[in-house]
Amino acid sequence: MRQWVLGELGTEEALLSALHALRAKGYARLDAHTPVPVEGLEEALGLKGSPLPAVALVAGLGGAVLGFVIQWFTNAVAWPLDVGDRPVNSAPTNIPITFETGVLVAALSIFGTLLALFRFPNVTHPVFQSDAFRSASVDGFWVSVSTERGEREVEQAKQALQGLGARHVSVVSGEAAP
Repeated sequence: MRQWVLGELGTEEALLSALHALRAKGYARLDAHTPVPVEGLEEALGLKGSPLPAVALVAGLGGAVLGFVIQWFTNAVAWPLDVGDRPVNSAPTNIPITFETGVLVAALSIFGTLLALFRFPNVTHPVFQSDAFRSASVDGFWVSVSTERGEREVEQAKQALQGLGARHVSVVSGEAAP
């Protein structure tokens, strides 16, 4: 069963230095919970870049091409209308719908990608069961170390967090969504 060792630190700087120290000790499954955005947190946690920009770009361009092709097919192939000797298909008239289709498909692809990456809907997590953890939304800077190997690893993580100056250390057991 997975367990989380939670440690509350007093400041942003203490949080960042604790995360760097824990990563240097070999802990890879770390998380941070803060009431405010902390600059440098992504680097301290060792997070990789997000795939969302690439997904949005590819989907947006694909949606724009699809919107343009549908308009071209409708106006030039399926139902061509010769009105006043004008061309049956004029690209400038298709720009607004092409743009809007690209934006719509990009937005929907971002939403779908977030659903897949974050495994939504997941409304609860076992670390929320700790009463002391409530300060994470007010004034506490928390580090969460995920452990699976047993009591020895839990004790090592507790000692590491206490050695790094954690004000409060607790252990939460449970199962999170996969």
